[in-house]
Amino acid sequence: MKPVNIHEAKTHLSRLVERAAAGEEIIIAKSGKPMARLVPLREDLTPRVFGTMKGQIWIADDFDDPLPPELMTHFTGEV
Repeated sequence: MKPVNIHEAKTHLSRLVERAAAGEEIIIAKSGKPMARLVPLREDLTPRVFGTMKGQIWIADDFDDPLPPELMTHFTGEV
């Protein structure tokens, strides 16, 4: 398919989205130069397997302890 210019894409976005959802790849161009690609969304329906990273991640024991006061001032703006 030939590229669609940005003005046409803005004007006919709903139609282009429908075409992409049906499986067509739409190339959007600016001044004839391809800039973006509109493709159908492919959802990954594979269930997650829990525990696959077990033993590979370490979290410090003090991970959720309160921050020291000198660091908190950077977040609260207090001096």
